[in-house]
Amino acid sequence: QVQVVESGGGPVQTGGSLRLSCVASGRIFSINAMNWYRQAPGKQRELVASITSGGSTNYADSVKGRFTISRDNAKNTVYLQMNSLKPEDTAVYYCYAAVKITPITRQYDYWGQGTQVTVSS
Repeated sequence: QVQVVESGGGPVQTGGSLRLSCVASGRIFSINAMNWYRQAPGKQRELVASITSGGSTNYADSVKGRFTISRDNAKNTVYLQMNSLKPEDTAVYYCYAAVKITPITRQYDYWGQGTQVTVSS
């Protein structure tokens, strides 16, 4: 089995910074994409940022220039550095990992349980 665990959320004031971390552990052969999503109350879950095993990144327009995604492949860990936070960034942030557990199986989707980020004005 594979576990995905996020950490680093919490309350922060407008303009502040937080760094989220996500570690995947268990039976892992390789991880392709590792992404951060978020879901605010009453809204659909949205993709915030993604990063491939090769380091290619993609960001939602709403966070470009403020958030930075990075990963440590040796540690199966992905980070999200969030700067210049705004109240509209308030949400539960979820980590996603596309994992292959053997060289010949397809990849499977694994999600963390989420970490709350609350930005106060």
